[in-house]
Amino acid sequence: MKNQAFFLMICLLAGSFITSCQKDNKQGSAEKADVSKEVLAQIKAKGFSTSNVHAVKGGYLVEGDIFLSTKDLSKKGQTNKVRVAKTEQYSTNNLVSSLPRIITVKVTGLGTAFVQGTDLAIQRYNALNLRIRFQRVTSGSADITIQGFYEGPVGGYITLGSSGFPTDFGDPFDLIEMNTHPYAYGSSPNVQYVGSVIQHEIGHCIGMRHTDYMDRSYSCGGDPIDEGDGGVGAVYLPGTPSYPDANSWMLSCSNGGNRTFNANDIIALNYLYH
Repeated sequence: MKNQAFFLMICLLAGSFITSCQKDNKQGSAEKADVSKEVLAQIKAKGFSTSNVHAVKGGYLVEGDIFLSTKDLSKKGQTNKVRVAKTEQYSTNNLVSSLPRIITVKVTGLGTAFVQGTDLAIQRYNALNLRIRFQRVTSGSADITIQGFYEGPVGGYITLGSSGFPTDFGDPFDLIEMNTHPYAYGSSPNVQYVGSVIQHEIGHCIGMRHTDYMDRSYSCGGDPIDEGDGGVGAVYLPGTPSYPDANSWMLSCSNGGNRTFNANDIIALNYLYH
């Protein structure tokens, strides 16, 4: 089931990358005309902000970096609703099951830096000795396919990559898309930068939410977004901190460079998959 897909974004200013990525009113008013009140109500019911919504192919982009499909929004029930915490690591309700398990990954139609970035991300996960391990394959089908798309800046922002949550059947989300536009990674992509984004997107595929879900301004800049209580948000992972967590691999926006697991990220992954 393809449900929520996440987009990691950075901003462009005067042709150069900056680390502050989110200012809600930049994308908001002009795009919101494309979205009906009914859809906004569905988005709110799923536990996502309605302050920064615009229509895209197949669904809607919310909170600056999250894709919700039209099919998922129309589903009844609370399958994807999760509880808000404050500043800790979070997971979705759906996780990868049938453990221990090897998750195969295939890169298709992308250049050397994306292949090497995938290998780097896999190496970092496998070094944790979790009950899920990753293996890159070059032929046949794979549990996760990494492929490219080409999109320039939209409203001053550039999308780096996208992915989604595990299925109701306990399988990882099966697709990661990486932006091949030069504004995303430049004409000669840095392997550690690309690998860090792939590492982040794999995190979503196995059920991780953004560390700064409650306040995206922490990594993206701009106005804080906090959905508050009321049965929405993300499932708190015990043992992770109750204060802003710098450099987490699951922060909402990229810092434009190399970012891997910090100590609290490892606590979160061990809680779920050790």
